[in-house]
Amino acid sequence: MSWGTELWDQFDNLEKHTQWGIDILEKYIKFVKERTEIELSYAKQLRNLSKKYQPKKNSKEEEEHRYTACKAFLSTLNEMNDYAGQHEVISENMTSQITVELARYVQELKQERKSHFHEGRKAQQHIETCWKQLESSKRRFERDCKEADRAQQYFEKMDADINVTKADVEKARQQAQIRHQMAEDSKADYSSILQKFNHEQREYYYSHIPTIFQKIQEMEERRIVRMGESMKTYAEVDRQVVPIIGKCLDGIVKAAESIDQKNDSQLVIEAYKSGFEPPGDIEFEDYTQPMKRTISENSLSNSREGKAELKFGGKSKGKLWPFIKKNKSPKQQKEPLSHRFNEFMTSKPKIHCFRSLKRGTQSFCFHKELMKRTIGKPTYAFEARDYVVSLPGAAPEDFSNLPPEQRRKKLQQKVDELNKDIQKEMDQRDAITKMKDVYLKNPQMGDPASLDHKLTEVSQNIEKLRLEAQKFEAWLAEVEGRLPARSEQARRQSGMYDGQTAPPVSNCAQDRESSPDGSYTEEQSQESEVKVLATDFDDEFDDEEPLPAIGTCKALYTFDGQNEGTISVVEGETLYVIEEDKGDGWTRIRRSEDEEGYVPTSYVEVYLDKNAKDS
Repeated sequence: MSWGTELWDQFDNLEKHTQWGIDILEKYIKFVKERTEIELSYAKQLRNLSKKYQPKKNSKEEEEHRYTACKAFLSTLNEMNDYAGQHEVISENMTSQITVELARYVQELKQERKSHFHEGRKAQQHIETCWKQLESSKRRFERDCKEADRAQQYFEKMDADINVTKADVEKARQQAQIRHQMAEDSKADYSSILQKFNHEQREYYYSHIPTIFQKIQEMEERRIVRMGESMKTYAEVDRQVVPIIGKCLDGIVKAAESIDQKNDSQLVIEAYKSGFEPPGDIEFEDYTQPMKRTISENSLSNSREGKAELKFGGKSKGKLWPFIKKNKSPKQQKEPLSHRFNEFMTSKPKIHCFRSLKRGTQSFCFHKELMKRTIGKPTYAFEARDYVVSLPGAAPEDFSNLPPEQRRKKLQQKVDELNKDIQKEMDQRDAITKMKDVYLKNPQMGDPASLDHKLTEVSQNIEKLRLEAQKFEAWLAEVEGRLPARSEQARRQSGMYDGQTAPPVSNCAQDRESSPDGSYTEEQSQESEVKVLATDFDDEFDDEEPLPAIGTCKALYTFDGQNEGTISVVEGETLYVIEEDKGDGWTRIRRSEDEEGYVPTSYVEVYLDKNAKDS
């Protein structure tokens, strides 16, 4: 089966067919190129998607990835990033192994096809030229034969005519002979050209054309084979990345199987555990009888109580009792106990100074009693320090505004960070020391004295960091020492507050008459009430005589008292103690008659007088 023998007369059709084959190959190249673009676009979108959901540095999302579910999700994002990389590999391999190679092959194919068909056209032109020569010799032979016949007929006519002279007859005879000779010459020429044409024609149809068409056939078959090989490569490129993609998917499955719901639950406990005791039982209040107001031992005076009653009487906005019926008015909604508890925990009541808190005990007890009615028995660590450090803009260095468990975690984290910084500075100091030794041994490399300043600076930084670490370690030891006894202390505090009589707040019977659902509410928020009462106590006690000193203390660290009620001290300074720590972590000291305030107990070393200890 050969195109040269079977398709010897289909030169034009073969030319069209080979051009169609090249067009098909170029179409396949275009298809693969678009596939590579899709793979690149898909990989880019996958990478952008993975990057979009990656946790931001130094953000809350980064902290959330401690949970196993979030870790699994992060592993999924990383595997998807690798998955996208495999699609980029597919695109690169298809481009290099198929698109580029086939584009080069198409150019070679076009040149080869052009060469073969140029040779075929040249053979066609040659046979056509031979045919034209044959036709020309044939027409000339035919013309000469006709001329010879006419010359012979004319001679015979002249020879038969008796009126024609002998000379005319001889002339006609010579002319006839010349024409016959020309016809013979034309016949010989025609015969020679005919033989030559037949030879050329046989060469053309049985040698030249078959050879050219065979080359075109081989070229076309190579194109077909090359296209098939490219299709195999197309599939093989995909198959090569399938194992890696399978590993990516296996990694996602493994990450999903690593999720531990129990561990995540424990992390939630560690993240949000406050260390407080649950609230105690809520006391029963009898509304069948008008409430008889009693005056607690810590109340100020009847006039003060009257003022307080006026403040709480009348129409109000915020509910004081969490379990009463829902008001019919759509503006008033009952809040759950947990919400009231969280609101109370996160509220930041504003107190003007420690004097109103410590000696104006009714203001402090009032707030505790308000908390008692809201969530039951008071919880651990509701002391003066918690109110001061929770003032707006005041972020205590020792995290004393946090619950015990959260405070311990923050302090431990701070200690770890300081230890890391100390280790970095020590490594830097060792490096500088080694460099200085090198300079001492090889003075031409540098001046050893130039490193003294840097070495001193690093040593000072290490000392500062160590002092800072010791300070936080002292706080941490204090917190860890308190945590085990938390339950017992909370129970003692709960019993103490149970024994106290709640100061009168308002007339419940009058409130029930003015309220549609029989509930009583307050007009102002808890924070504003504490603020008002605290201000009254400030006015009352501002002119009192200063407390006597009960001992002395020495400042272990420098403390910058920025909050109202605190006092700044310098490390090594000696001051007078006028009120020792009552368990809230603060000691009241005095520098002079007009300058006194609170400092953290862990910042000072206290020396109490013997008389003060005995009393």
